[in-house]
Amino acid sequence: MASPRLPGSCYYYTKSSVSAIPTFSRILGVMQQNHIPILIEETSPREIDIDLLLLADPSVKKIRSYLPRSKCFTASVDGRVIGACVVQRFDARKHEIMSIAVHPDKQMTGVGSTLLGWVIQFVRKAGAHKLEVGTGTFGYQLAFYQRQGFRVTSIDRDFFITNYDERVFEDGIQLLDMLRLTFDYQENRV
Repeated sequence: MASPRLPGSCYYYTKSSVSAIPTFSRILGVMQQNHIPILIEETSPREIDIDLLLLADPSVKKIRSYLPRSKCFTASVDGRVIGACVVQRFDARKHEIMSIAVHPDKQMTGVGSTLLGWVIQFVRKAGAHKLEVGTGTFGYQLAFYQRQGFRVTSIDRDFFITNYDERVFEDGIQLLDMLRLTFDYQENRV
């Protein structure tokens, strides 16, 4: 897949648009709440921080299984990686977010929303028609994705029982089913 990133361009993400500005070959998102610059870069799967990804997916085995076939992105502030996103391309039209995580001390600050918004734009520029993600059936993640335009498209019953060696809990409740959410680029003209 050819990268939609333009050489020598810098992308400033705002809720309403992405504009290319000639500069160095870095990609930059700007948080809206407090305008802290966030550097978003593509990272080699070998260099991604698995401990960070474990915040979103509790299985090292599963993470290692999808990393080699994925594109990885990191979000940094002042040289410190505070977020990561892993996206896998299934065909020219469909991509899936395999994992997105933000360091606990930076959660609920807009970093995750900025990173997700940037990934949505990146995948759109790559020519995708749909961007999918799977998550638990409850919790803040649902609102996180729905605020960006994702819609529930299916339920994968017993996913967390069948696909994980150990039980997975969130807020003290065992996760059983996975909700599949889809961002449809035809419905969301971005």
